[in-house]
Amino acid sequence: MSDGFVTLAEIEKARTAIGETVRRTFVNGSPSLTEMAGVPVHLKLEHRQITGSFKLRGASNAIAQLTDAEKARGVVGVSTGNHGRGLAHAARAAGVRCIICMSKLVPQAKIDGIRVQGAKVRIVGRSQDEAQEEVDRLVAEEGMTMIPPFDHRAIIAGQGTLGLELVEQVPDLDTVLVPLSGGGLICGVAAAVKAKKPEARIVGISMARGAAMHACLQAGRPVAVEELPTLADSLGGGIGLDNRHTFAMTRALVDEVVLLDEAEIARAIRHAYWQERQIVEGSGAVGIGALLAGKVNSSEPVVAILSGGNIAMDQHARIVAGEDVDVAREAA
Repeated sequence: MSDGFVTLAEIEKARTAIGETVRRTFVNGSPSLTEMAGVPVHLKLEHRQITGSFKLRGASNAIAQLTDAEKARGVVGVSTGNHGRGLAHAARAAGVRCIICMSKLVPQAKIDGIRVQGAKVRIVGRSQDEAQEEVDRLVAEEGMTMIPPFDHRAIIAGQGTLGLELVEQVPDLDTVLVPLSGGGLICGVAAAVKAKKPEARIVGISMARGAAMHACLQAGRPVAVEELPTLADSLGGGIGLDNRHTFAMTRALVDEVVLLDEAEIARAIRHAYWQERQIVEGSGAVGIGALLAGKVNSSEPVVAILSGGNIAMDQHARIVAGEDVDVAREAA
């Protein structure tokens, strides 16, 4: 492991820093998935986090590490929705001004959720990279502090607190299914879990439409990937051509990456609702989707992280009713 990787000590320090501000989410056994998989399957209900996703962990840790001068100048970030909501919540709790920059591909429900938290929202371009240009301008011209959604030590360490909870809640876990986008969650979880259980297997799950980290791993370096409409919208966006942390950590710590098509993601959302009684967004349901599609196999206990629940309820209603929701066609 490189000296540059986020460490267990950083993750444990993050847990102390955010312990009073984030929720220790429950783990439920899934009888239906256990019967199907033939091994115990557990669901980490992180979509029940205070802001509806795991992103509050990293955002709270990053805010906790700001100096008084940085707090006075405010924070800014780019987001596909959930990071912005978490950052807005953490900033408001600390009395810090916050601006979130987003692309036109972000669903309105997630934009509204950020505004409710008290942050200002700026919609720029049709990709996370274009929205990042506005973030860079605010940093340069107004002296704001950028808190990125994933490629940041404090963010990764904060997300890693979820991994510490997992090994305590499911001591015999063997395989952890983690939604994979920019890599903040999977890197933090992998660093924590493998420090405690080196033999554990970490599997990243993403969508087939615009899976940036998967494309970068295939290329052997960070590359630009077109951002496309998908039911797993929170997994969209690139990893950054100058990626400092998550690409190397993902390559070193993640054992496998699995991609799901749109029908498999929709099936996972339906299963979460009808079988598990949970409302989970597409990006949060991909672990369930991988199991249902038979794309992950294990002879030992499996944990799937349900990472977010911030789905537009009209879209959710259509999906669980069995409608074929094609977000690419609707976005055209």
